[in-house]
Amino acid sequence: MFTRRTFLQQSGALLAGGLLLPGARPAPEATVMTVSGPLGAGKLGFTLTHEHVMVDFIGADQSSPDRYKADEVFNTALPFLRSARERGCTALVDCTPAYLGRNVQLLQRLAAASGLHIVSNTGYYGAAKEKYLPAHVHTATAEQLAARWIAEWKQGIEGTGIRPGFIKTGTDKAPLTPAQQKIIAAAAITHLATGLTIGVHTGNGEAAVEQLAILQKHGVRPSAKIWIHAQSEPDAAYHITAARQGGWVSFDGVSPSSVASHITCLQNMKREGLLKQVLVSHDAGWYHVGEPQGGNFRDYNCIFDTFIPAMRQHGFTQQEISTVFIENPARAFATGVRKQ
Repeated sequence: MFTRRTFLQQSGALLAGGLLLPGARPAPEATVMTVSGPLGAGKLGFTLTHEHVMVDFIGADQSSPDRYKADEVFNTALPFLRSARERGCTALVDCTPAYLGRNVQLLQRLAAASGLHIVSNTGYYGAAKEKYLPAHVHTATAEQLAARWIAEWKQGIEGTGIRPGFIKTGTDKAPLTPAQQKIIAAAAITHLATGLTIGVHTGNGEAAVEQLAILQKHGVRPSAKIWIHAQSEPDAAYHITAARQGGWVSFDGVSPSSVASHITCLQNMKREGLLKQVLVSHDAGWYHVGEPQGGNFRDYNCIFDTFIPAMRQHGFTQQEISTVFIENPARAFATGVRKQ
């Protein structure tokens, strides 16, 4: 059993306010792939499931490691990661995809220096009117795109030997473009070959429905998909339907100004008995390549300092907090094929 005592022994985290509880039960036999190698899902601990260390919005045709100094990014991000670690965070999922600033060697360095388990990704990001899709997406088949992503899983990313822990894709609002449909199909093929969970930046509820239809057409169960940015869809009926089907619903834009609206999202899911399908994170960090010293790096502390106290004030129990931040991430990112 994964208990508070076990967690403290494993992580050495400085926990305040009883964030973790006896009785949390991530599947101990499952594994999550981190940038430092495979990790038992039960050891993931308190996880921020949607964050960024670095992003480069120049576009796929110009994105390059030559545009920034990795040491500067490292020195900028490390204090923020350590601050989250001191508050009780033990794992962080970095959602920056290829052609948008993904650098898994940098993440591996930061994991070692911060003591956090960090998870990176394979896949392509098709939102923002496809600005971050490489040109070959438009000529390749879904099977050919999947072959690239499967190779990263089997051989490591860009010759580093570092393997992805999930598939990151993205689309705009419905209807999806042909290229966006293709990368969702490629994600389905990749999932069936690797067992990696599919995280999809999603423009609205109708797009989430269309994405799921594509995944199911390829034989992938809803439980393999995370609906990223679900809080951007104002109609909670979409969230409830996705969760009832077994999908993961991620309310990942937590900030001081959004606490009330995010609490409402969780209250809606709790009322329906669906907290076991919910993920919550900040979507913070964001060293912006091209801006002096990376611009305004947003910390990863709001959930610990403000949001969890607000959850308690609104009647969420310690066990429910543990479900959202410990048990759910371990299940959501555990590697395993979810076939219909």
